Amino acid sequence: MARYMGVIGCLLVVAVLLHGAIADTHVVLDNLGWIIPSSNGAYSTWATSNDFEIGDVLVFKFATGQHDVAEVTKANYDSCNSASPLLSQTNGPANVTLQTSGDHYYICTFGTHCRMGQKLAITVESSSDSPPPSNTPSAPSQPSGPSPPRGSTTPSGPSPPNSASSVTVGGLISVLLSTAIAFLF
Repeated sequence: MARYMGVIGCLLVVAVLLHGAIADTHVVLDNLGWIIPSSNGAYSTWATSNDFEIGDVLVFKFATGQHDVAEVTKANYDSCNSASPLLSQTNGPANVTLQTSGDHYYICTFGTHCRMGQKLAITVESSSDSPPPSNTPSAPSQPSGPSPPRGSTTPSGPSPPNSASSVTVGGLISVLLSTAIAFLF
């Protein structure tokens, strides 16, 4: 009986550790992707229907050369000013890993796209499982190649696979195999 209680205790510890290691992937505006919205509240409605934590990934699905995504300050978000972006990605789809808690602001810098509502504001919560922020500066984002001319269109490729689901499946298989081996011995 004590052996079974030990196995159950180990399983609980593994379950708690796996829960903290799994990050969510959020495709911005779901199947519509990063577009000029047909209604003004589309991005705010989408943002309020999702919970964001440190380690989660935002996927901005857009065709390279038709849109981009820039993280900006609140003031620049409000005024649609792209002069000093904190982050800029011009190749779609763009993945942004949420590394700090607090408010984050994203805009499209093409023409008047931001003024037409192509902007997103989210609040990232610090999960109880996440480590404290590091004082080490993060590596700068990798510069992207030259953008095609604005008049050309580049088809958007398929979305990147969701790595979070791979972690979940792999973790589940590890837990099940460990449990089976523990019961055998």
